[in-house]
Order: sequence, then structure tokens, then C-alpha cells
Amino acid sequence: MIRILGSSRRTRDGLTRRETLRAGGLSMLGGMFGLPQQIAAAAGTNAAENGRKRPGKAKSVIMLYLLGGAPTQDMFDMKPDAPDGLGGEFNPIASNVPGMDVCELLPKHAKWMNQSAIVRTVNHKAGCHNPMASWTGYPEPLPSIGVVQDNLPPSMGSVCEYLNTEQGGFPDYVHLPCLLGWGQHIRRAGPYGGFLGRQYDPLFTECSPTAAKVSTSQYDPQVVLGTPRLPNARLPEGITLDRLKKRQELTRQFDDALRGPGIGEEFDRVQEGALSLLTSNRIRNAFDIENVDPKVRDNYGRTLFGSSALIARQLVEEGVRFVNVTWDIFATRPALLDGVGWDTHSRNFPILKDVLLPNYDDTFSGLMDDLSERGLLDETLVVVMSDMGRTPKINKSGGRDHWTFCYSVLMAGAGIQGGTIYGASDNQAAYVKDAPVSPADICATIYECLGIDPDMQIPDSAGQPVRIRMGGRVINEILS
Repeated sequence: MIRILGSSRRTRDGLTRRETLRAGGLSMLGGMFGLPQQIAAAAGTNAAENGRKRPGKAKSVIMLYLLGGAPTQDMFDMKPDAPDGLGGEFNPIASNVPGMDVCELLPKHAKWMNQSAIVRTVNHKAGCHNPMASWTGYPEPLPSIGVVQDNLPPSMGSVCEYLNTEQGGFPDYVHLPCLLGWGQHIRRAGPYGGFLGRQYDPLFTECSPTAAKVSTSQYDPQVVLGTPRLPNARLPEGITLDRLKKRQELTRQFDDALRGPGIGEEFDRVQEGALSLLTSNRIRNAFDIENVDPKVRDNYGRTLFGSSALIARQLVEEGVRFVNVTWDIFATRPALLDGVGWDTHSRNFPILKDVLLPNYDDTFSGLMDDLSERGLLDETLVVVMSDMGRTPKINKSGGRDHWTFCYSVLMAGAGIQGGTIYGASDNQAAYVKDAPVSPADICATIYECLGIDPDMQIPDSAGQPVRIRMGGRVINEILS
């Protein structure tokens, strides 16, 4: 039997500018008809005229986001010779690249270091638990981590959506498994369209997280289970698809007189996006993992994080350009399941050993295996990052506290020179020793891999041109 290798990826046809398809899905479907003024307020510069594209090795990005501040000195930048109280409890193991050791609790990572680059000197002054820097490169602190302002810069995924000029069934930006901060009853800044407009927000999925048992305390996290799902996309009772399409045509005729110049296209595309969620089998199939080979599902790990990563693979196979998979914190909704995520102020090492690192290792390796088997790894960039790092000093509760002065980011797959370490931290993983890197540099490098010119300019809320790299530079030393 002859096997033809390569990508089975389908052509994307881009669901874009979905003003009403954010966290509530189609809950506003009825309300959006007859409201072209909302579209007028959100209309932006024609992306086809503004965007400067060039060849990039990555067609898509899957970002695995470890919310809370992952202790990367216990993962990718271990310091076994550090003084007591600083080095940690785990040992490094050799990977398939000499000198590129990883934690003993990440054995599956060891076989992927020849496809990976580790940037060990990321740092910022944007404040603790501020996701804005990671998603956008914006270097400044925010008044609150729960502030979502329309005058802030857009996320990388929103820029991808902004450049999507095709109409039809799929978005170019999806965020799994829920609104960032949903499990803590807050709405964290970062993964939004910002001053480009809310129509460039991601398609947020929904979830109903569960666990084998409820946590007894904040620092007794459970493995969070569940599967992301599309927002409620059912037609209202008594409304057939034919009837909806007729209503759409009548509404279009009625609203033609109200639309300003150039607004009709924006309004129509929002309606098309809503209808596509109601009618597209491709979208539904991309979120269906029940028919996936059980061995593949086991490789990812049957957790909420693992299932989200599996859906991310199916989305990029369909042509979605930017998919974010967040390991979120589920502290209060529906019950205390995982009260810390990666924010390990107490019991850092037991939590890493029992919950965080084994499950993360499964999901990362399962994703890399699956992408490789399907011929997608050469065109998919996988990024592992967090909002900050953690202190080298271990506190009295056996935890590591907030630290933004030095931490690591891992990048693998398309466009990356595997087996590469960039930068060096000091002997305690406390501060940058050489080659400092900002989150804006990481963002610029991701744009470069995607073939998006980091010097491309977009209009801010005042209409002034802003470069999407936010002052960052491309880390050419890790690119292939």
C-alpha cells in the first residue's frame, strides 16, 4: 500500500468580523438585524489594502497558554547546582539534543527538542498576571488585569482575523476553552480585537468543567475534565432555516437605506458568519472529537486542556490561522476544581508533580505527534508561553511567587530552528545573563513565522498608524 504524505488541510474560507459571535455565541442573533449602526462603529480599514504579506513557513499557530505564571526553571531552564532553597526538587534529563535538558517530569518533551527552540530570557515590566504583554506585545501595566478596553492594542490572533478578507464559514481566530478568566468571574485582558474593533475578537468556545472530586482547598487542584463546545447555535423555536433566510433578505432591503458608505459589506459578513454557525457541517465536525481514534485522544490526555488541543489541531487542519488553548483557572465556577492553575504560591512541587507537568507533557507531546503524523507540523507553529515566571526563591509554603524578570518560552514546528536555545539566565534563573527578550519580540517572531510583516501598520483608536510589533524585534537566531 502506498501512503501519500503531506497535509490533508482544507482551504479556509474565513468567518470574519463576527460582532455578535463572541462569548454568547448566537444569543444576539435576533438583535443584530436592523442594527447596521453597530457595524458602522466597528468598520475598519480594508485589510487587503493595509496588510503586507510575505512568505512564511507557518500557515497556522497553536498557542498553549499556561495561565498564572509557569515555573519554567522547573521545566526548561533547570538549575540543579543552585543553592538550597532555589534550585527545586526535580532533576534534569537528557533530551534528543545534547545540552538541551528538560525536567524529569517532562519525559515526552525530550523527544521533541530537536523540533523546538527555547527562549530563556523573556522578561517584562507590564506587571504580574497581566496577559496583555503575551498576546499583543504591549509593554505597559494595566489599571486592572480585568480591564478590557477598546483603545488597547489587538492580539496576534485579532491581527490574523483583520487580514482575513475571505467570506464564508470559518474564523481565523479561535480561543479555547472559554473566555479568559471565566472560571474566576473576571474577564482578563489580552485576547481581543482592541482598537481594531470587537468584530476581530476571537470566536470563544464554551465549556462545563468537571473533576473527579471538588478541591478541598485552593492548593489542592484537581485535573479539570470536559470538552469545549461551540456557542449555542440553534435556531429559535419555530424558525426554520428557510424562514431565517427570507427574514435576512427582508432585513437587508430594509437596512439598505440606513447603511453608510462601505458599511453594507461589513453588515452582510456578520450575518453570513452567524448563518455559517447554524448551517456548516465543517464547523461542527471540527469540534467533534467523539469519533477520533481513542488512542489519539489518550495521547492528548482526556482533560479539558487535552481535548482543547485536539480540537485546535482539527481547526488548523481546516485552515484556521490562530488558535489559542489556555490552561485556565477554575476557582469558583461551578465549584473549586483548580484554584491556582500555574499560580503556585504554595505546594509548588507536589502540584507540578501530581497535576500540572504530567498532564501538560501528555498534551504537548500528543499535539506534536498528531501534527507530525498528519503532515501538519511543517506548517504549524506551536508556542508554549505564560503571562510571567516564578521566583527562584522557594517561600515558606513551598511555593514560588510572582516573577517577571526572567522566564522561558518554547516554540516548535514550522519556521523554527530545532535544537536551539536562545539567551541565558543567571545561575539561579533569576535574571537575564545575556540576550534579553521582551514579549513584543516573541510576538514579532510569531508574525514573521506566519509571513505577516511585523512592521505592518494598523490604525489605532484615533486613526493613527501603529506597527503591530509594538517595538519588538524578530528573533532570527531561532528561525530556520
